[in-house]
Amino acid sequence: MIDQTRLWDAQAAAEYDTPGEGMFAPEVLGPTVATLAELAAGGPALELAIGTGRVAVPLREAGVEVTGIELSPAMIARLREKADAERIPVVQGDMATARAGEGFALAYLVFNTIANLLTQEEQVACFRSAARQLAPGGCFVIELWVPQLRSLAPGHGGTVEVSEPGRLLVDTYDTLAQQVVSHHLRFDPAVDGARGARIARTPHRYVWPAELDLMAQLAGFTLEARWADWDRTEFTADSRSHVSVYRLPTMDR
Repeated sequence: MIDQTRLWDAQAAAEYDTPGEGMFAPEVLGPTVATLAELAAGGPALELAIGTGRVAVPLREAGVEVTGIELSPAMIARLREKADAERIPVVQGDMATARAGEGFALAYLVFNTIANLLTQEEQVACFRSAARQLAPGGCFVIELWVPQLRSLAPGHGGTVEVSEPGRLLVDTYDTLAQQVVSHHLRFDPAVDGARGARIARTPHRYVWPAELDLMAQLAGFTLEARWADWDRTEFTADSRSHVSVYRLPTMDR
């Protein structure tokens, strides 16, 4: 069993935030926050794996009450530099089992984080935990990439996802176990050879949209919407990611 707290340690937390760039870019965060605020519809929200508050902090600034669950103490400490416990309460624990309360209008998991749960059982438990903490009629939103198995050349088990000065990202697949390991290689391109290179590896369990929908059904959800991104672009067979909105039934159903 992999200790996820060792993966998301102080160094990872310190390097996680990239203000104004990447997943912190306004064109990424703006639609994310706007969509989540709309789905919360004035009610409180629960972020599973809240991390350093990339989404939670601007969502709270938009007027949505946000509570978080986070496994990594280092990530929580980084979040606390931005918002105190009164403004954004956080329960330390596993997103598949930890409880932060009941009656939330919205629960959400962004940026592929459900894949950090490395077994199907854990991923199903995450859906069921979210359902227990939502109010009737509440929704659970998941942002997740679509496995790029079509990119695998015959006889090869990996793909190069990013190749740019100073950074390589290679994903290696175990298609029998439905596992992928992301290898993040960072280096100074001005340095000759491999000196100064640093590598980090993060394991994931990839999930097809259809399997995700079945997990949702097991927890009592129905699929309400699926988009290719937070701008609500149409989801197609060629989409590389999706934002899926699942809804619990209301009391009178």
